[in-house]
Amino acid sequence: MTTEQSASGSPRPDSAAEKADAAGKTEAAGKTDTTGATTGPAAARTAGAEPRTGGARSKAGAAEPKAGGTDKDGAKAGAASKTDTKAGKDGAKAGAADKPDVKAGSAGVAGAVGDGAGKEGAGKGDDKAAGKSQDGGDKEGKPDRWEAFASAPEPVPSRLGRAARAVGRRLIHEWTLATLASLALAVLLTWPTLRYPRHTLPQDYWDPSLQAWQMAWSGHILLTNPAQLWQSNTFFPESWSFAFSDTLLGYAPAGMIGTGPEAAVLRYNIMFVLAHALAMLGAYALARQLGAGRIGSAVAGASFAYAPWLLAQAGHLHVISNGGIPLALAMLARGHGWSLRHGYRPERRHDGWVYAGWFVAAWQLSLGFGIGLPFAYFLAGTVLVAAVTWFLRRWVVRPVKRPFGRRLLIADLVGGLFFAGVGGLLAIPYFKVAGAHPQAERSIGDIGVYSPPAAGFFTAPAESRVWGALHEGARAALPWHPEMTLLPGFVLYALAAGGLFFSVWKLRHRLLLLAGVVVTMVLAMGTRFFDGTFTYVPLFDHLPGWNGIRTPGRLMLWTTLLLGLLAAGAVSAFATRVREVYAERIPSWPSPWLRLATLLPLVLVLGEGLNATPHPVVPSQPAAMRTVDGPLLVLPSSQSLDQPVMLWSTSKFQDVVNGGSGFTPRQLDDVRRVTLAFPDQTSVDYLRVLGVRNVLLMRDHIVGTPWEVTVDAPVDGLGITREEVGNIVIYRL
Repeated sequence: MTTEQSASGSPRPDSAAEKADAAGKTEAAGKTDTTGATTGPAAARTAGAEPRTGGARSKAGAAEPKAGGTDKDGAKAGAASKTDTKAGKDGAKAGAADKPDVKAGSAGVAGAVGDGAGKEGAGKGDDKAAGKSQDGGDKEGKPDRWEAFASAPEPVPSRLGRAARAVGRRLIHEWTLATLASLALAVLLTWPTLRYPRHTLPQDYWDPSLQAWQMAWSGHILLTNPAQLWQSNTFFPESWSFAFSDTLLGYAPAGMIGTGPEAAVLRYNIMFVLAHALAMLGAYALARQLGAGRIGSAVAGASFAYAPWLLAQAGHLHVISNGGIPLALAMLARGHGWSLRHGYRPERRHDGWVYAGWFVAAWQLSLGFGIGLPFAYFLAGTVLVAAVTWFLRRWVVRPVKRPFGRRLLIADLVGGLFFAGVGGLLAIPYFKVAGAHPQAERSIGDIGVYSPPAAGFFTAPAESRVWGALHEGARAALPWHPEMTLLPGFVLYALAAGGLFFSVWKLRHRLLLLAGVVVTMVLAMGTRFFDGTFTYVPLFDHLPGWNGIRTPGRLMLWTTLLLGLLAAGAVSAFATRVREVYAERIPSWPSPWLRLATLLPLVLVLGEGLNATPHPVVPSQPAAMRTVDGPLLVLPSSQSLDQPVMLWSTSKFQDVVNGGSGFTPRQLDDVRRVTLAFPDQTSVDYLRVLGVRNVLLMRDHIVGTPWEVTVDAPVDGLGITREEVGNIVIYRL
């Protein structure tokens, strides 16, 4: 290898390889302070060299006389730069003969600057020759020239910013949007319920007045004297009178807000709208958990909440309040990691959802046994099937994936016992009422009166805006059309039929859903299907509590849910196919017509749910009801007139003899019969024996009754007083 000598006498490599090696050595020489001393480790980090090499070479400018291939004079010149400026300059000249303009005192600059020669020494160079590390960084902290081309670092959000992002994610979450959409649709499709929510009630003011009183009573008594919950202020002096009807006990927290009839009516209307929203959200959640798409699940939710037959039940809040059924089923399926489309997935199990599902099921049961009892039996059957399946798979088939874990089994046991405990406690008052009032028990003949024919499944109620007028003739042929117009929707029928052939569900699941539709329809017909000998009658005779269900047509609730699931499978498959079609387009962007096509089934289902429900004004509370103490009797008394009286009593909750329910106690029958001649000595004595202190006679309702003649008769000699407050005549006994 040929070399030429530098000014300091050290050899100078002239080949490319030797130049590169010399440059690497001199760059590893390290970090030099302002006087020329180098620091080995820092230099190694700056140059990116290996620690051993950099460390060995880093001493070159300060102590190693042979470092970097320089001679002794050059090394001494570099070391002497700490104390003698002139010596530093000499060392710089010796270490960098090519560049005589390099100033002494620089920080151990790598010699391979410009020509790449093996220069060593300390000295302060200009911007072009000195102060640069191997990666281009400035030793004095100046930014790299290439940093301008790097991507900008992501800004770190503040705590407030992170909170805002979290809230934003929640607001656009699927379940937030589903909840908001359910609420908005509930307001629109039940309109004008919230137009005058303090003064009107949907459909009529009879049963809704009763149910408004039920919520008010449960909230009031649970705050004041919970032990007297079942001994209500109506039907005085009967015991367990709160159990004469379904109680809506689950709405008691709402009953704790506000007092008086107007608050009770407002509360009823709000819960009426929320019940529709929960029904749609619950059915949507169930369809999604089972594996349907978003549009298909929305169709299932809309068909379940706004089926035309439910419009005839607008006056029965305990029937409209059915959203807990699909919601509880969705939670239980989610907790067990099971879906109809994907089967059992143990990695998705979560015992928290199981507890929540059993809690919601118990809450649904607390709203009333009319809807809750079939639900309870369905859950019992499901648990039985699941237990048999678990036993077979655990001890017979022995699969790799066990269907249940210990925590899940405990959750089912605890949740099931809680549900059964709630049901048992709620059933006690009803058994006492059945024992004290045998006439309240219904016979199979009573069930026959309300059993609908097959034509009822294709007949809409008068409250349907789309089909009501068109089906007037068909309704006239039904014996009791309010409970026999059971049309779930022609669009729903069509979508469910399509779901038998084109669906995301497997064939066996479609057949099971179809079987469920047929079975529930047969049960909804009561004794109309071959006299119910092998269908409804065995349930009536052998299942505890089943004989308390007066109207079998309300089992149409289950038919509607199953039809909705079949329809959801069809619509989900259709939406999937649409996505495949526009994915093949160039560019892959859906046309507006394709998007509208996926929404068309939902729009049609909602269109069939439009209502023409009347909203009559509730009779105003007489001023005397706010001042007169009980026990009192309001005349005239009848089933329809007594229900508003119950609502009026929510100002003071004084004991009243009046009351309306699914049956009439014999004592109330006697009171109505004896008081037809009031005021006379017989009726006055009878009421005193009962404990009645005041009687209110409403002039507005006595036309055509015996009181039209006796209302102004003198009361001398009866030992009572008489006064008038507005249109009310008050008799104080």
